Amino acid sequence: MHTPHATHAPLNDPSPTGGSAPAPATAPAVSEQTCYDAGLLALRLVFGLSMAAHGAQKLLGWFGGNGLDATAQFFTSVGYPAGRSMATVAGLTELLGGLGLAVGLLTPLAGAAVLGTMVNAVAVTHGHGYFAPEGVEYAVAQGAGAAALALTGPGRWAADRLLPGLRTHRLSHGVAAILLAAVTAAVVLLLRS
Repeated sequence: MHTPHATHAPLNDPSPTGGSAPAPATAPAVSEQTCYDAGLLALRLVFGLSMAAHGAQKLLGWFGGNGLDATAQFFTSVGYPAGRSMATVAGLTELLGGLGLAVGLLTPLAGAAVLGTMVNAVAVTHGHGYFAPEGVEYAVAQGAGAAALALTGPGRWAADRLLPGLRTHRLSHGVAAILLAAVTAAVVLLLRS
């Protein structure tokens, strides 16, 4: 019986019969920071534009909203003085705060604006349970998102990078913004009858 002898190609031979194949081309590695920036951008866009649309509902009646007159009546009915003024302030903080978060402009203050408004929303609707459509679920989630963005900052892909004082985010900016939101929300809640 005869056994054929296998022939081996040299190790550096890229042929399919043996040896090592050429190294496949690899894409350049994406930095961990770039991943964070992409995630923060996606979060800011969805969260911020949703909040801005919510403000436009209050102010302009867009996206199926009730508009300023009906929002003012609601604010008056739940005990806020000067219902039209308070509805305007709430609508503007949601609209402008949401747009600020979306583009990453003055992010800690934009987060504070949204958080303060959501604290008031929770206070007004807390007796209706946690889950939507009548509960505080939406306001809690929006407030937590705003606080998280105020603390983490907008990432590198944001308008804040163009502002000298905010080029690099500091935790102290976020903490100060959250404290500002808490104090402002408390003052507004104390005005309610």
